[in-house]
Amino acid sequence: MRRWNGWGDFNTVYPLPDSAIEYLAQTIGVGSKISDAQLEEILAQLPASRLSPMPLINQEAIERVFHARGQSLPDWVAMRSGKINAFPDGVAYPNDEADIRKLLAFASKNEILVIPYGGGTSVVGHINPLPSVAPTLTIDLSRLNRLLDLDETSRLATFEAGVNGPRLEAQLAEHGYTLGHFPQSFELSTLGGWIAARSSGQQSYYYGRIEDLFAGGHIETPCGALDLPALPASAAGPDLRQAILGSEGRLGILTQATVRIQPRPPMEAFYGVFFHDWEAGVEAMRRIAQERTPISMARLSNAQETETTLALSGKEALVQWANRGLRLVRYDAKRCLLIFGVTGTPAACAQARRQTLQIAHAQGGLFTGQVIGKIWRKSRFLTPYLRNTLWELGYAVDTLETALPWSNILRAAEEIQAALKKALDSFNERCLVMAHLSHIYSDGASIYVTFIFRRSEDPEETLERWKMMKSAASQAIIQHRGTISHQHGVGVDHAAYLEAEKSALGIALIRQMAHTVDPKGILNPGKLFS
Repeated sequence: MRRWNGWGDFNTVYPLPDSAIEYLAQTIGVGSKISDAQLEEILAQLPASRLSPMPLINQEAIERVFHARGQSLPDWVAMRSGKINAFPDGVAYPNDEADIRKLLAFASKNEILVIPYGGGTSVVGHINPLPSVAPTLTIDLSRLNRLLDLDETSRLATFEAGVNGPRLEAQLAEHGYTLGHFPQSFELSTLGGWIAARSSGQQSYYYGRIEDLFAGGHIETPCGALDLPALPASAAGPDLRQAILGSEGRLGILTQATVRIQPRPPMEAFYGVFFHDWEAGVEAMRRIAQERTPISMARLSNAQETETTLALSGKEALVQWANRGLRLVRYDAKRCLLIFGVTGTPAACAQARRQTLQIAHAQGGLFTGQVIGKIWRKSRFLTPYLRNTLWELGYAVDTLETALPWSNILRAAEEIQAALKKALDSFNERCLVMAHLSHIYSDGASIYVTFIFRRSEDPEETLERWKMMKSAASQAIIQHRGTISHQHGVGVDHAAYLEAEKSALGIALIRQMAHTVDPKGILNPGKLFS
């Protein structure tokens, strides 16, 4: 059963050994186990729905609670404390596009706000109802999950947009294909959500980001339908696919998507390499990208993330062995871990591994084989469950990410992390901050930062701590001219910073496009822009 106030399935847990709990206590202090609000309390406080009866809309309290929030830190504070400021007035589960057209017509006629809902995994507030005089309807697309067409000659597959990652891959696997889009939220997130938020999978270096994979689709809007033909290329004016990518439901509800697929690879493997320090690892990553080394993924953890990942892994014997062995060969406290993957034919994989290791060795890299890579692969979609465990131990954890040119990477990474730590000074609290590079490009890379801090018994103070850290880090990103979001989208949390990247005129253009398809402004208001 899906958790209503946390990540994933109730039956899946991420246990932490005593040594990991002690590590956190020594690093940022002992966490306090604080009681959470119970579901029964939330249901009891739920206001009555403001919607008129409509056959396609479910107004049951449990449905409204389950669709009230996503997975951002503010969402967790709200759900766990019971202080949820808005709920959808109803939830619809359309079975087809005809149902969606009926729902949009009903919403437009009755001035009802509409939120498209995929897997509920947004970490920046995409799916949250906002306090409003007008009622809100959440349209859950989970029943639209079929493979509609497979063009094996062109290697194109058309899916309904509510299909989640595992179901999409399972349907393609029956025919020997894969999309290869594997974000950390893979088990829950949906194809439509990936497109709406411009998602990036862990192996995007090989398979491509979602904008590379999205070939065309069908969108339902209050003003009618928009069809985007799947063409290999076109010079016929601006590419409207690019407008839908990252549109976060403001330009309509994506109901079908045609994506570029490829045969399932015969081989895949993941390896580990240690570097003496972050600078050497970053230089290796730059060379890997600029020399177009044909790997499928690369993730370079800084020293703090390398240490913390090992400490929280629960593999105590492996960690002790690794620490002893690495110290013997003088990979000390500054050591950084690179995990890289190769995908394809055995010959192609062997060549990619050789080329990567040549670059790594030139920067002092120590190859450690597949042991660490296998551990990463096994837990790649389990890691989000750590949030549940840490919260119950009294710790909040969040992430943020950006992308910048290589010339800005070292300084920006340092200053973003410093900003997060400094933001907690006024609370007399410590923060465990760590970072990794991933999604490398010839001109730059993504910096992905994770930060862990102690919860307060007062949920408002926990939220205030987060706001101070998020604001400080976002300002640091803007100062270094990084994107405010490389893969998480904009939603509510990043909206205030979007103009710095797009300009006032750019925001006006986006707003005008939304007005054209949605003149009453009922589609996901408050997200992406106000």
